[in-house]
This record gives sequence, C-alpha cells and structure tokens, in this order.
Amino acid sequence: MSGGPSAVDKARLKNYQRGHRAEWLAAALLMSKGYRILARRLKTPAGEIDLIAVRGRRLAFVEVKQRRTVLDCEASITVRTSQRVHRAASLWVARKPRFHEHDQGFDLVFITPWAWPVYRPDAL
Repeated sequence: MSGGPSAVDKARLKNYQRGHRAEWLAAALLMSKGYRILARRLKTPAGEIDLIAVRGRRLAFVEVKQRRTVLDCEASITVRTSQRVHRAASLWVARKPRFHEHDQGFDLVFITPWAWPVYRPDAL
C-alpha cells in the first residue's frame, strides 16, 4: 500500500479546485459590475448556491458553470438546477429579514477556457 491519494481522490481534488477557480472568476466579474459578494458555496437543506451577490436593491443568486464551450454550459443547466437554486434562495431570504424587500434575480455565469466569463442575468 502506497498510502498516497488515489486517482479518484486526485480527480476529485482537481474538480474542486477548478470549481473554486470558476467561482472566483465569476465573483470577480460580478464585482466589476458593482456587486458585493454576500456568500460563496452556500449550503442549505434545499441545495447549494454558488454565489449570492447584491447591488443596490437587487439580490442575485448565481449559478456558475465551467465547461469547454458556452453551449456545453447551457446544456448543463436543467430544470432541476433551477429548482434547487430557487428553493435554496427562498430558504436563505427567509432567514435574512433585511433582504425581504430586495428584487431577486437568478443569474448564470459561464466560464470557458481562454474567454471572458459570460454573464446572463435572470436566465435561471
């Protein structure tokens, strides 16, 4: 027994790191648009939200997808993805009274190699 990480563990770590990088790029994009990041990788009983950001009275719940192409990113968004983010957002807002009156947006950020992130507000 070598005692080192298995190939599965290495792949899992690489995916985790890739996901963090994609979310960091998405957060940087949102901040360049005037958003303040409130939460990253927020876990709720209903599921995870990649990013929560606010700008003025707009609260954005953001799903980040990293794939080879924008079309691959689009294809990875399912009804189940949308339902998960909406349910998790409802739980989060219910626990945060100061955001009850904010407008809510469900946004997408697509990360592809060697390209600027693609931001799609209200696309989820």
